[in-house]
Amino acid sequence: MNKLTVKDIDVKGKKVFVRVDFNVPQDEKGAITDDTRIRSALPTINYLIGKGAQKIILASHLGRPKGIDQKFRMDPVADALSRLLKRKVVKLNDCVGEQIKKEIESSNDQIFLLENVRFHPEEEKGDENFAKQLASLADVYVNDAFGTSHRSHASVHGIAKYLKAASGFLMEKEIGFLTKVTYNPQKPFAAILGGAKVSDKIGVVEHLLDKVDAILIGGAMAYTFLKVKGEKVGSSRVENDKLDVAKDILSKAAQKKVKIILPCDHVVVRAIEDAASKRTVKEIPEGFMGVDIGPESVALFKKELAAAKTVLWNGPLGIFENDAYAEGTRKIAEYLATLKATVVVGGGDTAAAANKFKVAEKLSHVSTGGGASLEFMEGKELPGVSALCDKK
Repeated sequence: MNKLTVKDIDVKGKKVFVRVDFNVPQDEKGAITDDTRIRSALPTINYLIGKGAQKIILASHLGRPKGIDQKFRMDPVADALSRLLKRKVVKLNDCVGEQIKKEIESSNDQIFLLENVRFHPEEEKGDENFAKQLASLADVYVNDAFGTSHRSHASVHGIAKYLKAASGFLMEKEIGFLTKVTYNPQKPFAAILGGAKVSDKIGVVEHLLDKVDAILIGGAMAYTFLKVKGEKVGSSRVENDKLDVAKDILSKAAQKKVKIILPCDHVVVRAIEDAASKRTVKEIPEGFMGVDIGPESVALFKKELAAAKTVLWNGPLGIFENDAYAEGTRKIAEYLATLKATVVVGGGDTAAAANKFKVAEKLSHVSTGGGASLEFMEGKELPGVSALCDKK
């Protein structure tokens, strides 16, 4: 990545605005249920503290508020961050305005967390004036929010027009690993694609066809491909309007000598809520739907992955959130943790699966950005990355 990083700038005595991704999951009472994203930002924050930044001003969104919404205030995040850093984090009640500026200037504290930037509709519109107001709080801008870098929002893209802009350590790590698998993978290279929809992965598949040796397809998207091949899929989820796309992918893969590996057996049920009807079959009968890959498919996938030097995994292989249908995803996740390969996991549900099955720490990299990692792997330029200053 030929962009400035936080290590390339002198932050001593400076006010540093850091865009982080603290969009964490919460329960009904507002308690944070997974603090991975907060912990992911700690290396950058601790580095800035160690290098003597005068003020560290953190900004993030939380949820999808329409205007000011009490349940999306950043207070629980400030508390969690304070505990993790073992130092005071001052939570401010807005993110722009003279009052906020005054509070930062007059305080003896070092770390501030602004209120949810999406309480202002100007954030998502990428409003220039709003970006300018955010920029006026600091001397330097650091983007460590890979998960929102595919958005042209004011605090992600617009602010970089007014301040020297560098990446944080998380952003640098994300781009490093995703660049490696997207543009320069060590061979053999296998991609595991799952999740619900073919339509979500078309761009990634097309971009990867020139790079991969094999694509292993599971999850609901497998049934669209199986239907194209004339196999019985019962009442499994199929994107009928994407059958031509799936056919085209199979044809291009054959031309490029890329192996497409589909499940050969399936865990099926009559209805998702009817786990008692669960059985494993080779052909899916009418009235049943696939909810996971079966044991023979797991063995088939493992055999293909055994020789891989690079593996990209994006999308679970079944309804892993439900323990009754989680076995296929769990077994593949655990197997990936044993490989001596570079294993990179796209964010979103796949990251949640890696965490659920306690393998995240054993894999090379688990991305914090679902949508951002998909767009990056499609070869798209991310606004939050392109806005950063180039290294001289």
